[in-house]
Amino acid sequence: MYPDTTPQTAPTGAELSEVQAEAEARRIIADAYRPTAYRDDTPVPAHGTTPPVAQPGRPPMSQGATDASVLMLAGGTTTAMVGGTAAVLMYVSQFADPVVCGLVFGAPTALVLALGRLAKKARPAPDVHHHYEGPVHQDQRHVQSKTTGVWAKTNNQQ
Repeated sequence: MYPDTTPQTAPTGAELSEVQAEAEARRIIADAYRPTAYRDDTPVPAHGTTPPVAQPGRPPMSQGATDASVLMLAGGTTTAMVGGTAAVLMYVSQFADPVVCGLVFGAPTALVLALGRLAKKARPAPDVHHHYEGPVHQDQRHVQSKTTGVWAKTNNQQ
């Protein structure tokens, strides 16, 4: 039917012995299954001139920004849960008073906000440590500034 299209190998002049043929077959198979990529397992230096690469997930930001974003996410989730619960309660009861529901579900939120402000004001003052070498003169003054009036006038008093 169809002509034979298999490639023909040129005769080498000498036939391979069975041992040489097996060795050649092993070499061809080994070449076929050789890895095509190389992994360098040498340790990467801890610092260098290469800039850091942003990883998948949250974008890189300062610790304060990370804390604030987590706080905002938690606050938004809490607000959605409280509002959803109030909406379900009013829908199911068919006669719940929205003002009463607002007071019941808003009181814990107001309490949490008040406790948060109280905790923020109750933080201890940070410890300040100075380490100097050589002659140093420190002048620590407390200056009270008061700006009043439509045209600002500042009075600094020590």
